[in-house]
Amino acid sequence: MGKLEAGEKAPAFTLEDQDGKKVALKDFKGKNVIIYFYPKDDTPGCTKEACQFNDLLTQFAKADAVILGVSADSANSHNSFREKYGLKFQLLIDKDHLVMEKYGAYGEKVLYGKKMIGVIRSTFLIGPDQKVKRAWYHVKADGHAEKVLAAVNA
Repeated sequence: MGKLEAGEKAPAFTLEDQDGKKVALKDFKGKNVIIYFYPKDDTPGCTKEACQFNDLLTQFAKADAVILGVSADSANSHNSFREKYGLKFQLLIDKDHLVMEKYGAYGEKVLYGKKMIGVIRSTFLIGPDQKVKRAWYHVKADGHAEKVLAAVNA
């Protein structure tokens, strides 16, 4: 699947969260939704990104925005990650990478100079109308949450 562009309808999905609850994009119609795809719980970049989103949760809430983190990790891994860092937003499980593929967040990437297939760190701002407002691919974890917040407030 190619990259998503602003103005496109966001691909629908239903995934389980860390507690086994089904979460669907349509559940958030009328709100801004930030979906970010990340490679692995409790790794340095992923931890930095998650903690920075968590630190800005109050400001995202003021902008009527929810944060959803998505990786292929298990519910146990997500729960441990949330507990260890006090994360207050839902982490969703996409173990087969199907939703990541719909969003263009899984595929060929270069890591340490080698081409490989994997999760492409990506974030999507989806508007209240369920259309993509912004898409970021190959993001740098540090400082990214602030850029997303600025886009929500723009």
